[in-house]
Amino acid sequence: MGTIKHSPEYNWFRSSVSLKRVIVDEDDTKVWSLYEAGPRHVRCPIVMLPPVSGTADVYFQQMQALSGQGYRVISLQYPVYWNVEEFCEGLRKLLDSLQLDKVHLFGASLGGFLAQKFTEHTSKSPRVHSLILCNAFSDTSIFRQHWTSTSFWLMPAFALKKLVMSNFAAGRVDGQMADAIDFMVDRIESLSQAELASRLTLNCQKSYVEPQKLKDVAITLMDVFDESALTSSAKEDMYKLYPTAKRAHLKTGGNFPYLCRCAEVILHIQIHLRQFHVTPYAAIDPTMIDREELQVMETEQPAPAKGDDPTEPATSPDPEP
Repeated sequence: MGTIKHSPEYNWFRSSVSLKRVIVDEDDTKVWSLYEAGPRHVRCPIVMLPPVSGTADVYFQQMQALSGQGYRVISLQYPVYWNVEEFCEGLRKLLDSLQLDKVHLFGASLGGFLAQKFTEHTSKSPRVHSLILCNAFSDTSIFRQHWTSTSFWLMPAFALKKLVMSNFAAGRVDGQMADAIDFMVDRIESLSQAELASRLTLNCQKSYVEPQKLKDVAITLMDVFDESALTSSAKEDMYKLYPTAKRAHLKTGGNFPYLCRCAEVILHIQIHLRQFHVTPYAAIDPTMIDREELQVMETEQPAPAKGDDPTEPATSPDPEP
C-alpha cells in the first residue's frame, strides 16, 4: 500500500520541483496549482490536465522523464469551476499569465475532454497546437448524469469520493495497477468537497465537442484494451470523431496508464511530439535533439504548397492505416 507515494522517484520529484500557485481570475479563491520542469526558453510546452480524481503530481513520472530529455512540461491542477466555459476562460488567462501563446495538451479522462473543449473554445485564435487524449471522451451524455450534475455541489465529500471510486477497477489487477489505484485514492483524499463536486459537474453536465473546430489540430488518441471507466462504444465514438488521428493503444493500463504503464505513455508522448521537433512549435530544446534524428526529420519535411507560408508547420497527422 502507498508504494508510489513513498517511492524514491516521487519523493525526489516533490523535493526538487516546486508547486506554484497562480491566481488569474478576479475571484482570488480560484487558485491554479502547477508543477513545471524543463527548459523555460521553450515556447510551446506540453501542458498536462488531470482526471476527476487527479492532482498536478499524478504525471510526475512523465515530467521527470520528459524534462530530463529537454522537454518543457507543465502539469496543472485546476481550481473550482462550475461550467466548461468558465474553465476555458480560466485556462486561457493562465496561459496568458505564463506568456504561452501556444501549447500541446495532454489530458486524461475529464482532462482529455476539457483539453478538447479548450481547443474548441480558442479555435478562432488558436492556443493549442496538438492534443494527446488518454482514455478521453467527447460527449458527457455517456455518463447519463445530466440531471444529477446539478446537485453535486450539495453532496458531502464522502459521497462524492465514493461515487468517483466506484469507477475504479474492483477485480484482480497486477501490482503496478494496484499501486496506481492506491495512489489515486490518496489523491482523492487530498481534494476538497468543492473541488470534487465541481469536477464531477464538469464531467457530467450536458456538453459535447464540436470536432469541426479541431480539424487543424494534430491529435493522438491513447487508450487501453483492458477494463477502464471508458466503454468500448465511447472509444469508438472518439475514433469516428477523429478519423485521421494517430492511435496509441496500450494492451493494459486500466484507468491510470500514466502511473502503471508510465514507460509506454512516455514513449507515445515522445512519438507524438517528435513531428514538431523542426518547427516553431517544438516542445523540446533543439540542442537536446539527437543530431542524426534531426537530419532525418529535416529531410522528411514536405515542401510547402504554393502560396503557403513556409515558416508555418504542418499540423495535420497522417491517417491511421
